[in-house]
Amino acid sequence: MATPRPDKELELLIPMGGIENINATHFKSSSPSHSPNVPSSSRSHHSSGKEAFSKVIRSWTWKKFISGCVILFPIAITFYITWWFIHFVDAFFSPIYNQLGINVFGLGFVTSMTFIFFVGVFMSSWLGASLLSFGEWFIKKMPLMSYIYSASKQISSAISPDKTSHAFKEVAIIRHPRLGEYAFGFITSTVILHKNTGAEELCCVYVPTNHLYLGDIFLVNSKDIMRPNLSVREGIEIVISGGMAVPKVLNIQEVQSILSPRVGKFAVRQV
Repeated sequence: MATPRPDKELELLIPMGGIENINATHFKSSSPSHSPNVPSSSRSHHSSGKEAFSKVIRSWTWKKFISGCVILFPIAITFYITWWFIHFVDAFFSPIYNQLGINVFGLGFVTSMTFIFFVGVFMSSWLGASLLSFGEWFIKKMPLMSYIYSASKQISSAISPDKTSHAFKEVAIIRHPRLGEYAFGFITSTVILHKNTGAEELCCVYVPTNHLYLGDIFLVNSKDIMRPNLSVREGIEIVISGGMAVPKVLNIQEVQSILSPRVGKFAVRQV
């Protein structure tokens, strides 16, 4: 009895169209030129490498650009403000030189600086102080100008080298507004508070709340004030810069060692 061939047995189990489909599928899968897995994996790996390299380049470019902006921004602002200030001051006397036919840039600025210097020398004399007192009396009679002049004079007196002026005496740190929080301020004066239990020495501490020209006044006991190793000008820089000029380390001096030379001793009358 003849043994049936394998092809005949396969035809009996599977239709002819199915065999053709299986053969075509087997041929495509076995052919290396039509294999979809290898080229797609290599293409995806290549594209992911390009994206990673592009991200690194963009990140590096952006960081360097921001670094350049950070470096150039304060330099540009400094030069711009300085240039504006020179033009502003030069404009006071440059029209006079233009009328005389002298067109030299910077000559008005030098003249203005010289004029300011001689004003300082003149106002240090008795006659200049008298004229200044009369001018301040006249300005204080004006309804709007008096507030502007008082605020601007307070700021200018704070950085005045004249020790006898009503300026900020020293920088202070007080506990405010809550426990564990502190605030920068300036000691402006001292006062003796008489109570039934005795007399207490208090310091008037001015705490700026809006840059430097607006703030609150606190009466704080001299023993509760911390005095850092900062000058008044350094304290003003801290307030104006929003705290960015605060040094990394602050040293607080003992109250007993600086009470006499800084705040002064008072002859307190016993109640």
